Amino acid sequence: MRVILTRMPALEAALLRFDLWWGGLSHRERVLLSVLGSLLALTVLIFGVVKPLQAARAQAMADIRTYETLSARVRAAGTLAPPAPRRQGPAVEVVNQSATAFGLVVTPEAMTGGVRVAIADVTYDSLMAWLADLSATSDLRVRRLSIQRRPEVGRVSANVEFGG
Repeated sequence: MRVILTRMPALEAALLRFDLWWGGLSHRERVLLSVLGSLLALTVLIFGVVKPLQAARAQAMADIRTYETLSARVRAAGTLAPPAPRRQGPAVEVVNQSATAFGLVVTPEAMTGGVRVAIADVTYDSLMAWLADLSATSDLRVRRLSIQRRPEVGRVSANVEFGG
């Protein structure tokens, strides 16, 4: 490997003048200037590098805590979706509309103060989603619920009584 150095007359002249000046100092002056230079370099290192890095790190940690707190609050608040439109009409019609929206086959039967619904075969998740939808979009509330497990995994049959 070859190192090519270019001559810099201005730098060489400055180094020569420094060497002459340094050589003219006594041993005591050299020690004092060396200590002073070291203290100056240490001060620049501390206040020019270390302190700004510590301040930036502290600010970043505070920002992280703030954004984590805000994120947790937003997640806890839920979505800002508009409320579902309310279903109106007779209870049998409301049950049929909701069941059709979920693809369920129901047999509603009107009774005093509400409606009785029989569902022959449905997945448990679909049944629970349908009941939650009815609760959210109508005035009907579950009075009585009977769920029987079907032979197929995850499938059930149900009898539900709703009242208003």
